[in-house]
Amino acid sequence: MSIQASTEEKLKMAISILTGIVNDTAVPRNIRRAAANALTYLRDPKLSAGVKAANAISALDEISQDPNMPFHARTRIWQVLSMLETIRD
Repeated sequence: MSIQASTEEKLKMAISILTGIVNDTAVPRNIRRAAANALTYLRDPKLSAGVKAANAISALDEISQDPNMPFHARTRIWQVLSMLETIRD
């Protein structure tokens, strides 16, 4: 992903990564649920890009430190969080 990736590209990439986490049965259910909640926010057409990102960050932030999370999922969650933190209205 280029540094100049558009907001829309960032949202699409975040949705793609989170969808992978939600469908990964090796990831604990509570973490998949939080990823699904974040996806709901990111897909909400009534929200602006900045609000979508902020809501998704909020949903993911508390589980990002979960000690039961597999390393591959943690890395992907952090990747999504850092991507979403660059989105502003």
